[in-house]
Amino acid sequence: MLKNNLSRYFPAVLSGTALVFAFPTFNISMLAWICIVPFLISLYRMDGYTAFRAGLFFGLPYFFGTQSWIYYSVNHYGGISLLPSLLIVLLLSLYESLYTALFGFLFAKAVKRTDLPLTIIAAPLWGSLEYIRGYLFSGFPWSLLGYTQYKSLPIIQISDITGVYGVSFLIILVNASLADLYLLKVRQKEKPLFPKWKTLASSAVTVMVIAATLFYGIHKLSSVGTETGDTRNVRISIIQGSIEQDRKWNPAYQRNVFNTYKRLTTEALKEGPDMVVWPETALPFYFGMDNDRTEELTEFVKKSGVPLLTGTVMVKTRPVNKDPDVNSNNGYTLSNSAVLIDRAGNPTYFYDKIHLVPFGEYVPLKNTLFFLDKLVEGIGDYTPGKNYAKGNLSWGKFGTIICYEAIFPGLVRKFFRHGGNLIVNITNDAWFGRTNGPYQHFSMSIFRAVENRKPLVRAANTGISGFIDAKGRVLRTTGLFKETYITEDILINDDTSFYTRYGDVFSFLNIIFTVLFFVKLSNKAGKTKKYQGGVT
Repeated sequence: MLKNNLSRYFPAVLSGTALVFAFPTFNISMLAWICIVPFLISLYRMDGYTAFRAGLFFGLPYFFGTQSWIYYSVNHYGGISLLPSLLIVLLLSLYESLYTALFGFLFAKAVKRTDLPLTIIAAPLWGSLEYIRGYLFSGFPWSLLGYTQYKSLPIIQISDITGVYGVSFLIILVNASLADLYLLKVRQKEKPLFPKWKTLASSAVTVMVIAATLFYGIHKLSSVGTETGDTRNVRISIIQGSIEQDRKWNPAYQRNVFNTYKRLTTEALKEGPDMVVWPETALPFYFGMDNDRTEELTEFVKKSGVPLLTGTVMVKTRPVNKDPDVNSNNGYTLSNSAVLIDRAGNPTYFYDKIHLVPFGEYVPLKNTLFFLDKLVEGIGDYTPGKNYAKGNLSWGKFGTIICYEAIFPGLVRKFFRHGGNLIVNITNDAWFGRTNGPYQHFSMSIFRAVENRKPLVRAANTGISGFIDAKGRVLRTTGLFKETYITEDILINDDTSFYTRYGDVFSFLNIIFTVLFFVKLSNKAGKTKKYQGGVT
């Protein structure tokens, strides 16, 4: 029995494990196009519930392997020991594996009841579930298949129409086509009248879709940034303070932290930037509440004559007649924010982070889950922002996304529906340590640039900071945990992509197709049962 179970689920485990190596930091991106084939083939001979379990066995190594960095955050900064930290990652992976388990269940059911090619079943189904995973229960669209291709520029240009989900669709399409060809003789043997031409036609269509995607990508790589004719260069300096997480808010180090950013900025100013960007929560004080340090900062910017965008914790409301101890979080309302200080030293733009990190920046359903606290130490619970505000300078407009927000395609596009020129991502990836987390986080930013056809500037406290153009090309980056600054001229434009205008139309079509397909399949099965039961 044990031997049978091992052999039955081995293809799923093999596929899920191999898929990990397609993501950063291994970056064997070609694996993604073939490694899911064993899993799909194994589902063919399974009943629905066995396929559900196979989906779990596929998802567990896939998600645990790509998200193992989470243990570092909760272990090092949440005060949770190693084994419970790993258990938290395992539980999250188990939850995410429910999506691949549901995929296995529905896929196996569909294959038994239709002679359609596997591509028609697998690609829309996977695309639908991947999209839903990005929104349900706050959403966590990490480890999306499409992210394995962040270096494959001709392939990912299609994201300006479909979002990253379209690249995931293509990957499953190819895997399903290969599985289809492998199973062709098996299906013909079991069903002598099985229409071979459908499988061959589906494979031909897959080849044409990939060819069309590559053609589109090559065309876009040669044309993006020139379509409106209104392009211009802007010079940006990124300051990477590389401040250790346990020192950021330690009163003994606050002066040193502040001076580090001022010193690096003074050096960067020699390169003549149009704007300087500091990372998420770079300020070791509460902007606007600590009057002395706030004035020191605005005077520094005024003297430099160059606008500064920086991350800061803002005190939105404060209790009356209370001891001003913000860290106690007793009656204070805080936000994880960005502030732009213009060349005259005036704060002219504020943005409050909209999509907060559950169990990191707030506890969801706090009244119900009263027994849970945040998994990492912080200042307090943050209040989410509501406005997709853009900063405005003489050279153009920019939207600011803070840390975790960069993994949500639908959120980022909302900044640019009515125009804009630049995406600025400020983040603090010190939480990830020297794991695969910072590399994966950076790779997702490449897709946000391509989806919206906007260059992206990424300022990270400990790295990876960098510049990405509107085609997804990485122009320059920093190393991890290095105190440094970088300056780059980037080309901004007034283009608006299809994805920016209309959002996840492709994903919605996937969902509609999938629902209609399985409704029809269910009705067909119901009629067959009635017929077999003698009902006319």
